[in-house]
Amino acid sequence: MATAGGAAPPAMDEKARRTRDLLASFYNTDPSAAAAAAVTAAPASLVRPSPTAVPASPLDSINAASFDPEIYMNVLVQQSNLESLLQRHVKMAAEIKNLDTDLQMLVYENYNKFISATDTIKRMKTNIVGMEANMEQLLAKITSVQSKSDTVNTSLFDKRENIEKLHRTRNLLRKVQFIYDLPTRLNKCIKTEAYADAVRFFTGAKPIFEAYGDTSFQECKKASEEAMDLVIQHLQAKLYSDSEPIEARAEAVVLLKQLNFPVDNLKSNLLEKLEDCLLNFQNEPTQASIGNISKTFRAYLIIFPDSERRLIELAQALFSNRYETVRENLKKRILSTDLLAMLCALWEDAIDIDEVIPEAALPAFSLETTRDIIRQHIATVFLHLQSEISDALVRTHSTSSEKLEESQLQTAMETSKIKVSQGCIDLLQEFHCLIDGNTELLVKLRDLIIDWVQEGFQDFFQKLDGHFHVLSGRRKSFSQESSTLDSVQIDKVPTVLVLMLAQLCVYIEQTTIPKVTEELASSFSGGGAHSYEYGPPFVPGEICRLYRSSGEKFLHHYINMKTQKISKLLNKRFTTPVWTKHKEPREVNMFVDLLLLEFNGVVSEVKQILPCGLIRRHRHSDSTGSTTSSRSNPMREDMLNRSNTNRSRSQFLENHLAKLFEQKMEIFTKVEYTQESVISTVLKLCLKSLQEFVRLQTFNRSGFQQIQLDMEFLKSSLKEFIDDEAAVSFLLKEVNNAAHERCLDPIPLEPPILDKLINAKLAKIKEQNPNKQ
Repeated sequence: MATAGGAAPPAMDEKARRTRDLLASFYNTDPSAAAAAAVTAAPASLVRPSPTAVPASPLDSINAASFDPEIYMNVLVQQSNLESLLQRHVKMAAEIKNLDTDLQMLVYENYNKFISATDTIKRMKTNIVGMEANMEQLLAKITSVQSKSDTVNTSLFDKRENIEKLHRTRNLLRKVQFIYDLPTRLNKCIKTEAYADAVRFFTGAKPIFEAYGDTSFQECKKASEEAMDLVIQHLQAKLYSDSEPIEARAEAVVLLKQLNFPVDNLKSNLLEKLEDCLLNFQNEPTQASIGNISKTFRAYLIIFPDSERRLIELAQALFSNRYETVRENLKKRILSTDLLAMLCALWEDAIDIDEVIPEAALPAFSLETTRDIIRQHIATVFLHLQSEISDALVRTHSTSSEKLEESQLQTAMETSKIKVSQGCIDLLQEFHCLIDGNTELLVKLRDLIIDWVQEGFQDFFQKLDGHFHVLSGRRKSFSQESSTLDSVQIDKVPTVLVLMLAQLCVYIEQTTIPKVTEELASSFSGGGAHSYEYGPPFVPGEICRLYRSSGEKFLHHYINMKTQKISKLLNKRFTTPVWTKHKEPREVNMFVDLLLLEFNGVVSEVKQILPCGLIRRHRHSDSTGSTTSSRSNPMREDMLNRSNTNRSRSQFLENHLAKLFEQKMEIFTKVEYTQESVISTVLKLCLKSLQEFVRLQTFNRSGFQQIQLDMEFLKSSLKEFIDDEAAVSFLLKEVNNAAHERCLDPIPLEPPILDKLINAKLAKIKEQNPNKQ
């Protein structure tokens, strides 16, 4: 329903308000209130709200008490046209109809309520019939009971007063008797060590002693105090006795406090006793002991509430010392299972103490310390493995200066391989117990342990590689691009050790690292507790590249060491004699025997450590016209029978022509991890060094012939040990050519003489070694 101002409030709220006002006016007997309610409930279209206090127009006063219909109609007709009057008529008729409907519904609702109230009143009248007679009977009975009760109380009043008086007297006599019997009771308690009962009896009698102790109970008070002095002495003795349990001492303190004995000065002594107890516990910790310690802390907190800070310090010191003991044990090799048992026991103890003193934060301290210990343990275990591998290698080369049996180096090589590979697998199996447990401690640290194990293997292989370089006598820092090797005391480093390190690097790259990678992937996957900026903690590809590079360096280092040693022998051989005054050769020079002896040592070492490779025998026929061979063709022999001058000139020209038409030969190839490759490389380098030494000398005819004889003997002696005979023959020929070029009178030995001297040398060797082929 619209208002005069055009506003349209919600229909339901307006209707509810009008209904409520109509009900109020219907039940209100006050005429003024009824009029006010009627005004409120009038149709909204006839009410014109005004924001200011101005007189209402005749059109707005239809609900007022002074409403005049004639004035209202006159004003309405004057101010409205016909169409407005018709609209006002329709709207007012609708409002009247709505009011009639609301009033009818109101009457119906009240009629139903009146009927319900009438029915209720009828039921009440029916139920109340007969109740007055019952109430009168109940009142008569209550009156009778009250009369009889008053009669009984009157007759028993005197006796009850007497009984209460006697009861009070009896209680007083009991108290008096208790006071007189108190000294005897206290002495019995002292004999039975029932000090708690003695304190309870004395504190109960204390108020009486304070009131009457100086008059009636003076003797009892004196005897009781003497007995209590004994009790205090016994309690103090129990407090300081080491044989007494800590619970008994705590009880003694409580009893002394009940006796108002000053116990604060005992706190320091008790704390000293507690420190001694904790010290004994560190030496022999047991589960029963930690239970006693927990009870002790709880008792101390009860006895001395202000000692909490000191107890926290003692608890933290206790666990710090116990964890320090575990750290000391890490200096020696202990199994991961044993370490885990110790750490789990400490964790359980920390949980027990934390229930009593949570402010000490022992679980957090234990977790942090356990993390450091396990990480240190993993690093220590890898160091022990590295030490074991190093010891195995050192034991091998410590005896290398002595004569080794044929199988000793091979056995040592296999032992080192097993120590590396099986050692890593054993460590992985041992570390399983650190991640397989379901205890709260291991669950918190599992991801970290996985990361530490992977980091440990990465660091272990890197440090082991560095240690191999130290054992080989090489400095760790060297240029990767440079082929020159910086050596440290090469002569003191056994060459066989370097060769073993080279082969061990190959084994680690090809066998050990794949096994470790597979085991880590199957049992130690996950982790990720740390955020790694540069990738995962264990990178097998990087380790493989590292050992591949180190193996090659060690192999070249071994070849260089052997070559340098033999080169020193050759240098001494060629710098000592005066070659221009050399005598006519009678036999193969002794340096050839030394050279072959050194070379046989190389062959023995290599064959025990390195595997065999594909044998490639390059047989080289002497078709180049070389005059240094005793197996020359007949044309060559005819040329040698000429005069010395023509023969020398022809030999010189023939050698140079042979070089021009000779096929190019690759002497130095890539070194492989095979017996044949290493032996050939060492020999080639030695022969190349021999060639350079020859070029630095000047020879007479006899010196040149001596070189010719030595090289021919080497050619027949070395061909069974090498796979590239053609290259060795070429190098031997180059040595002869170099001697020929540096000779003042280069006339070679006659082939028959050359063969005779070589055969004599072979016969002498066979005579000295009958079993040697």
